[in-house]
Amino acid sequence: METIVSRLEITQVFCEVDDFCQQFERLWQQQPQLPSIQGERLSRSRMHMSEVITIVIAFHGSGYRTFKDFYTKQVLPGWRQAFPKLVSYTRFVELMPWCVMTLCCYLYTRTGEITGINFIDSTPIQVCHCCRARAHKVFVGYVGWGKNSVGWHYGFKLHLVINDKGELLAFKLTAANVDDRQPVPDLTKDLIGKLFGDKGYISQPLFEQLFARGLQLITRCKRKMKSRLIPLIDKILLRKRAVIESINDQLKNICQIEHSRHRSIFNFLVNLLAGLVAYTYQEKKPSLDIHPHGLPALPPTIF
Repeated sequence: METIVSRLEITQVFCEVDDFCQQFERLWQQQPQLPSIQGERLSRSRMHMSEVITIVIAFHGSGYRTFKDFYTKQVLPGWRQAFPKLVSYTRFVELMPWCVMTLCCYLYTRTGEITGINFIDSTPIQVCHCCRARAHKVFVGYVGWGKNSVGWHYGFKLHLVINDKGELLAFKLTAANVDDRQPVPDLTKDLIGKLFGDKGYISQPLFEQLFARGLQLITRCKRKMKSRLIPLIDKILLRKRAVIESINDQLKNICQIEHSRHRSIFNFLVNLLAGLVAYTYQEKKPSLDIHPHGLPALPPTIF
């Protein structure tokens, strides 16, 4: 199985992550710090944060199904020369939550360019099987019940916005019972052009709110809604909305952002963020071979 790591030079990932971590630490030290407790011991791990982040990102493109197998069978035996200060698997798991903020900030540096053609969708992130929802305790207070075309699920909902090149533009994590239309204004605050979504985003107030700041929301009509006149090119692009569903499928099956083995909310966030970063390093992303300035002028059509 060809993986993201095999197609990407791991040294390049580490160099980019390390450069960002150095800048992030300098800016962080310039901010007012919380007062420390008298006698508090301030210690640093022998592994640098950039090393931890690089290994976590590499896991999501390695093809391994569990991080323990990846770390014990790939990292410890084979990467000792690249990372001479490796720690045990148990200690590494303890270090992972400390890189949540840095990893989240780094993900924002990996977002794509605004092309004027945007696609939005949400995908469920289950934290356990529905039969074990009542006994689940790790994410109590953070998750909820949600329902889509497949059925009921218990967990979170990941909202994504991409461009026509398959690049991530924005993301947001909510409970599964949150309406898809609620996070749209925050997700699209910097976008312009056209936004293509499914029927779950139909809302006249939302359309007017986005249109007032230069973003046109385009969705399919429901059965009982009247047909409307839209340009043919918009109808064609609306049919290409499946590209974001392909990305959701890759995030779950290749980058493994969803599994039910989490024992900590912070490790869950690290797993999710690292999976999104690993996707941005993927050379061939699901995309449309178009450019907004090269689209032909087509007449409107009934839709």
